[in-house]
Amino acid sequence: MDQKAIRSIGKKIFFYGAVALFVLIVMFPFVWQFLTSIKPPEQINKMPPDWWPNRPWMEYYINVFTKRPFLLYLKNSAIVSTATTLVSLVIGSFCAYALARLRFRGKKIILALVLSVSMFPHIATLSPMFLCLREMKLLNTYTGLVLPYTTFALPLTIWTLTSFFKELPKELEEAAIIDGCSHFKAFWKVTVPLAAPGMFTTAILVFIAAWNEFLYALSFMTEDHMRTVPPGIAMFPGEHDLPWGDIAAATVVVTVPLIILVLIFQRRIIAGLTAGGVKG
Repeated sequence: MDQKAIRSIGKKIFFYGAVALFVLIVMFPFVWQFLTSIKPPEQINKMPPDWWPNRPWMEYYINVFTKRPFLLYLKNSAIVSTATTLVSLVIGSFCAYALARLRFRGKKIILALVLSVSMFPHIATLSPMFLCLREMKLLNTYTGLVLPYTTFALPLTIWTLTSFFKELPKELEEAAIIDGCSHFKAFWKVTVPLAAPGMFTTAILVFIAAWNEFLYALSFMTEDHMRTVPPGIAMFPGEHDLPWGDIAAATVVVTVPLIILVLIFQRRIIAGLTAGGVKG
């Protein structure tokens, strides 16, 4: 075997080894959480910890759904995340289209402001939002959580869709307008179908961000029956105990649907992420 072939084999081994190491590092927290969720109680607090459970222990998963209103938490998270996604897509798509297609002064300033708003830490806006929602009597309501969520979901939607709309061909819209369509009809009939991959990708990103949000949900949903999943899991610990097994089982139950969602729609997500980045 010549030196060139040896180098080629060495490069392949290094590449696949690096990929395997990267996947291991990324997946380790989830794998460890899953293993913790099926360990028997005597292994949970053992030091040094055992890597593998001596026997599968499924009581934690049963506890999550029988001892706590976890299905209610899941329902609340689903409603709030879906509503946030729909509101952000409807409003954000119009804003992004205007920024990408219309000519007016200050477009770059508006985009910069949109980006700067998304950089504000949640804790900086928590107190004024809480006071506003309390005055409007929206605490412990779905609306009172969807509105604050749009403060980070809408900038993400506008920024993502603006760059995507810029790469769509203008000629199809112009042809539709020449044929008698209004700007709104051309947007709805021509641009939206073309932008479907980008909008779908944005919807997934917004949904995941809303699903995982913790601080607003903890502060604005003080009643147990209105809590979403993240603060619901945070309330698992009691006064004298830390149910690590229940917490691990709950996090696995919450994460699995997102993983399945991404795996099912991974082609559309990749298409949306890459379609706006190549000029044809």
